[in-house]
Amino acid sequence: MKRIINTLFFLGAIGLLGFSACKKSDSEKENPDPAPGVDIDTTTRRGEAIAWVDARSNVFGTYGRFNDTAKIRRTLDTLKQVGVTGLVLDVKGSNGYTMYPSNYAGQVTTLDGKTFTPGVDYVGFMISEARKRNLKVYASIITFVEGSAGKGKVYEDAVWRDQYQSIVMDASGKRHPITATGKNGFVNPAIPEVQERALNIAKEVVTKYEVDGLILDYARYTDINADFSDYSKNDFIKFLETKYKDSEAKRMNFPTDIVSSWKIVNDQVLPNATGKYYKRWLLYRATVIHDFFVKARAAVKSVKPSVKFGVYVGAWYTTYYQVGVNWASQEYDPFNDPELRFDWSYPDYNKTGYAEQLDMLMTGNYFTQLMLKDNPATANLAYHWWSVEGSLKGGKYITRNKMPLYASLDLGNVDWPNQQAISNTIKYMKANATGGVMLFDVVHVYAPQYNRLKQPLWEALKEGLK
Repeated sequence: MKRIINTLFFLGAIGLLGFSACKKSDSEKENPDPAPGVDIDTTTRRGEAIAWVDARSNVFGTYGRFNDTAKIRRTLDTLKQVGVTGLVLDVKGSNGYTMYPSNYAGQVTTLDGKTFTPGVDYVGFMISEARKRNLKVYASIITFVEGSAGKGKVYEDAVWRDQYQSIVMDASGKRHPITATGKNGFVNPAIPEVQERALNIAKEVVTKYEVDGLILDYARYTDINADFSDYSKNDFIKFLETKYKDSEAKRMNFPTDIVSSWKIVNDQVLPNATGKYYKRWLLYRATVIHDFFVKARAAVKSVKPSVKFGVYVGAWYTTYYQVGVNWASQEYDPFNDPELRFDWSYPDYNKTGYAEQLDMLMTGNYFTQLMLKDNPATANLAYHWWSVEGSLKGGKYITRNKMPLYASLDLGNVDWPNQQAISNTIKYMKANATGGVMLFDVVHVYAPQYNRLKQPLWEALKEGLK
């Protein structure tokens, strides 16, 4: 499930202990009425409304309803009635376990004192019930996290603990296994065995279940301070030798030739001073993620070519390079953009863009500011990555219409002033995103304990989606 979000940085929601969230529908629909005072882009759009179903909070959370089949049916009925057209269904969580019987991972049926209905396949049941209501289903997997709360591969498998978990820098410039810092067990995306496990699970899901698509979540590095393992050092040297014919690379001072000192800003470890290889290091990491996406798309399509292949990312492209991800089109070059300046970009960074690999893209536009004109500081900007309008325009600008783009809003972890603000945001997103809107997360709607307004949010969804 996607957990509580750091609004400055990525996706988020109720505790990365278990799982994640996103989704889409079928036929094109008439454009909804705009919210009062909201300008509407007339771009062609699908108008889909996809609700994310985070397994950690909905199945095993204190106020979750999805451990009971009768409650699942009632909740799906209500989702359908308010205008939702599809679901994103978490099937693999950050602890590395799956919500179905897997050949590659342990299955979780009981967690935190809650047990899903014995003898029932949760994933199969959810898909069956969704089909009865003509809802599409997209399976999501947490890709490069394999442990949380002391459980998972990086805790239970010595090789994964000692060789595959991510190595991160602290503010003093020392390297640590990520689990030693108390963070969730991200693994190194560059390691072939790590990629192979993710690819096998992706193919298994698509083989076992009739889903409309597969969504990758957390398909990235944990942050800018990762991965500084010996494996990454050697792989980076090979990258420099191959791409730049750099015969001096093997004599680099690692890691200070990449980042020479660090600082802490809002609990995030960030570079304070960078070395001569810093920008090429960023390029290397983005190349690792791009190349994995090429493999992942091919893996999914090799099983079922009709299954959509997609990803969830944070909408804040301006800082998303920190997790090694370039979700733009290769036709967009941040290094040579005459309109926008990105100081972290480097020649050939555009080649790391993976938009062309996607059938759908969900961006987390998790902001309370809706329109650019709502703030005098942004009123005259074309793009602003910390507002809904600005980030959605920016997302379309850098992806070059390579795939349907789904704007996403966080219903529970954002300080909405009232339900009307939620409805207005849904209307704007549905009218302006080329794919539709993703609603994160279902638990925030039916459980007032899990949203900032402390109210059920069904009426906000109904008004926004009508």
